[in-house]
Amino acid sequence: MRKLLAASLAVTTAIVPMMLAPAKAADATVSYWMWDGNQAPVYRQCADKFEAANPGVKVQITQDGWDNYWTKLTTGFTSATAPDVFVNHISRFPEFLANGVMEDLTARIAADKVDMSAYLPGLADSWNKGAKQWGLPKDWDTIAIFYNKKMVADAGITDEQLANLDWNPNDGGTFEKALAKLTVDAKGKHGDQPGFDPKNVAVYAWSYDPPDGFGQQEFSHFAASAGFQAVDKPWGTKYFYDSPILAKTLTWLRDLSIVKGFSTNGEQVGRLGPSPLFAAGKIAMAPQGSWMLSTYRDNAKFAWGVAPLPKGPEGRKSMFNGLADSIWSGSKNKDAAWAWVKYLGSSECQTIVGKAGVVFPARPEAVDAAVKAHQAKGIDVSAFTLVAKAGSTFPYPIMDHGSEAYAILKTAVTNVLLNQGDPAKILKDANDEVNKLF
Repeated sequence: MRKLLAASLAVTTAIVPMMLAPAKAADATVSYWMWDGNQAPVYRQCADKFEAANPGVKVQITQDGWDNYWTKLTTGFTSATAPDVFVNHISRFPEFLANGVMEDLTARIAADKVDMSAYLPGLADSWNKGAKQWGLPKDWDTIAIFYNKKMVADAGITDEQLANLDWNPNDGGTFEKALAKLTVDAKGKHGDQPGFDPKNVAVYAWSYDPPDGFGQQEFSHFAASAGFQAVDKPWGTKYFYDSPILAKTLTWLRDLSIVKGFSTNGEQVGRLGPSPLFAAGKIAMAPQGSWMLSTYRDNAKFAWGVAPLPKGPEGRKSMFNGLADSIWSGSKNKDAAWAWVKYLGSSECQTIVGKAGVVFPARPEAVDAAVKAHQAKGIDVSAFTLVAKAGSTFPYPIMDHGSEAYAILKTAVTNVLLNQGDPAKILKDANDEVNKLF
């Protein structure tokens, strides 16, 4: 995973043959669920090509919002109405594995000689447990900073300076100095000027999504760059949320909003996150995942760019996450479902997705297509790709009891950022509660 994008892998065709034996495929309809509305039309293009190559097989794509998606999927598992194929998130993997709702793909992969090395290093391994493969890699993401180019220039910050900011949990480093310059109160005073009013801010420098338990976009990159590690290892049994480093990081992030007025908080941005505020010119910068590129591209009607996260005491860090396509163990169309999953992971489909520029697909040639698609629109996405290529990523936490741990930690982090008590105590109590799960 830490060597993501480091190697240029040869494009293989072993995964490409999609034709189904007619006896297995006659008049089959494969249901496919996903949560990203930006991706649904692109995957419809893949489905059209798949259907043309497999007469009698239809793909029905259903898209729903993030929260509803997981609620309906879980309900579908218990009521036997789940889709044949679904987009899977690593945070749900342990729970789904324990509940037996995913089909083991190992034998099918071997029988069809699917070349798992055709994916970027580490992506397939994330979905392997007990020497069994539970999903084929779909795409991957890292975190970077979306910024308003005019606001940054008006603050006297060059693109080069923005790309080389440093951060620490004690005084915020040059990154916090930049935030001060970018924040403007209702009377036009900047955050680094005498008379600035932190309680009456017109334009915030920084904004992030409502915090969750793992802080993929909100705080994980800061904490990791200062030396924090969330769990002992993948599929381990110990969390470290009682770390003083995490307490200092979240305290600093809390004070950016409550004390200094440089940042919004989770209550201010609401469920839609910072992108609407960015498009409205109310914030200058926001840490967001690479999957948000098309959202910013379509909604921000001004010049914007993507900058790397600031370097911490231990360098620049970004959480890395990779999605997969999985088959429901209760599917009545498993042969057709497997053919569809295999096609989703093929060079043809993933290159179609790459050219659309909505995500970074799991295969290197499709990543190249995505980079070129963004370049053609004047968007430099190197802040996302270089952090992965440099081996500066760390994995999304994956452990048993993930859903329970996520809920406990989300409450704790939210309470810290909303100043609901002593950060060290809140985090230690939550950490003790989580570790008791094991």
